[in-house]
Amino acid sequence: MIKSLSKFDWILFSALILLLGLSLAVLFPISYSGEKDTPDGSHFFRQTIFAALGLIIFFVLAFFDYRSLKNYSTVLYFLGFFLLLSVLLFGKVIRGTSGWIGISEIHLQPVEPFKIVAAILLAKYFSLHSRSIKDYRHIFVSLVPVALSIFLVIKQPDFGSAFVIFFLWISFLVISGINKKHLLVLLLVLSVVALLGWNFFLEGYQKDRVATLFDPSADPLGAGYNVLQSTVAVGSGGFWGKGLGHGSQSQLNFLPEKHTDFIFAVVAEELGFGGAVFVIALIAVIVFRLVKIALNSRDNFGKLLVGGSASLIFVHALINIGMNIGVVPVTGIPLPFLSYGGSSLITLMAAAGMAESVYRVNRN
Repeated sequence: MIKSLSKFDWILFSALILLLGLSLAVLFPISYSGEKDTPDGSHFFRQTIFAALGLIIFFVLAFFDYRSLKNYSTVLYFLGFFLLLSVLLFGKVIRGTSGWIGISEIHLQPVEPFKIVAAILLAKYFSLHSRSIKDYRHIFVSLVPVALSIFLVIKQPDFGSAFVIFFLWISFLVISGINKKHLLVLLLVLSVVALLGWNFFLEGYQKDRVATLFDPSADPLGAGYNVLQSTVAVGSGGFWGKGLGHGSQSQLNFLPEKHTDFIFAVVAEELGFGGAVFVIALIAVIVFRLVKIALNSRDNFGKLLVGGSASLIFVHALINIGMNIGVVPVTGIPLPFLSYGGSSLITLMAAAGMAESVYRVNRN
């Protein structure tokens, strides 16, 4: 056991622990800020449990041989697909999205663990076809399971998670070494599809979110409210912040979804520019360590698996921080390892655990 721990990437693990600790430190005061629909302290205590479960799963997967995951990729995909379908039939609707299933107070957001399942499936496929990866048919074959899952996620509707899964697929195409000409043609086709989707498929409120990105003051009490309050919180923190539990936007409940979507704004208001940079630095450390592990992997499956995990964490952080400072539309994507929520936290801890497994096996 001690010998195995000596082969851990302790820099990666330390960054994870610091983010988990900061998450609990920020959630504690805002969990007692008097929201009418939330029992006092429930977010903090639940997140503590989620963090503990996440650490357990992290260590289980870290000591599990990641190469065995290839044998379960198909089963995991169909299980995840079934859960995504079940959400549409039996899911609980929260803020207009039927993305949760569960009993009583225990709920699972299936799209979160499905992101890792998709990474495992794609890593297996591209590693098996690494020698013929220049063949354009691999674009279409790999797209089929991804497109089917994205369709179910959009039906919830959860466009943020749909984009994350799509970004994951694009990342695998790039990491695996697809022909650049094929990739360029693909991007042109997708641009046309995006244009058609804007004109014929997006709902009015979804277009409002995008329009609000450019001028949130046009609807300050409606579509622009979240963005305006978030930017006010970020800007009011100054360099060192107002102190934990002393943020006026968060403590007086002007800031919506402060536990989840806009927790970065809480950090910026209460811990200031220094705290915000600290969070970004920790996430950057995690992403860079994952990239390093991927580059040093001895096999394509490990390389692709960890590379996909790095892209997941990166795109989550990019979207969340972007919407907190008003440069990305509000999509409901959580900030990795910091936002409240068990499904996302445990999933990303599992991704980090798989990366530790690759690191440990490659050091033997």
